[in-house]
Amino acid sequence: MNIAFNAELSEKLFLRNPQSSALGKSIVKESIQLMAEVGYEQFTFKKLANAIETTEASIYRYFENKHKLLIYLVDWYWAYLEFQLIIQLKNLADPAEKIRKIIDILVWQDNQEMDFGTIDYRSLYYIAIAEGSKTYLSKDVDENNKDMLYKPFKDLSSRIASVFIEYNSTYKYPNSLASSVIEISHQQYFFMHHLPRLSDFAKKKNIKDLESFLEDLVFKALARGKRKE
Repeated sequence: MNIAFNAELSEKLFLRNPQSSALGKSIVKESIQLMAEVGYEQFTFKKLANAIETTEASIYRYFENKHKLLIYLVDWYWAYLEFQLIIQLKNLADPAEKIRKIIDILVWQDNQEMDFGTIDYRSLYYIAIAEGSKTYLSKDVDENNKDMLYKPFKDLSSRIASVFIEYNSTYKYPNSLASSVIEISHQQYFFMHHLPRLSDFAKKKNIKDLESFLEDLVFKALARGKRKE
């Protein structure tokens, strides 16, 4: 399913909106491919410039540094996930079914029908898994937070938390559970492939087993104090 989507991200992330020009869009598209291939540490604007046959100076006209570019890419990912939740939850009435759908969307490997259009969603998913925590585990996190650079992640987490409240209005920790399940879905996928002793899914590498674990985690947490219907 190819759905046109354009994230509205903080203007503090860029010097010039990359969606405003063909070069800017190329910078975003190719940076996803390159960062997914070589990783954030080995990613440089020089390598990106070579990939799109432009100059480093041209890239610096759009992004101050590669950390701002990383936040831009991961923010785009969070914004698109929330967009998918809005679309796919609107026709579901049962909060339990909504939770299962949320978990299915968070674990993206088996959702090939969801497409970013010109953006490679699979590579962006892997960037969010491997590099996403680097966006906020940094010395400038407080300043970035003041500039609302993490708003898409917060919006996604809040939307998920609202469904948890819908399922159990007396649950005390919906925001903590929401942000945790997002991160756990990524961590366990990473562990499954790279640090197998930290995961129970490394042998089969069945993504549905990861989804079952997340459902077990969420529903058991939300069962605490839930009023019987």
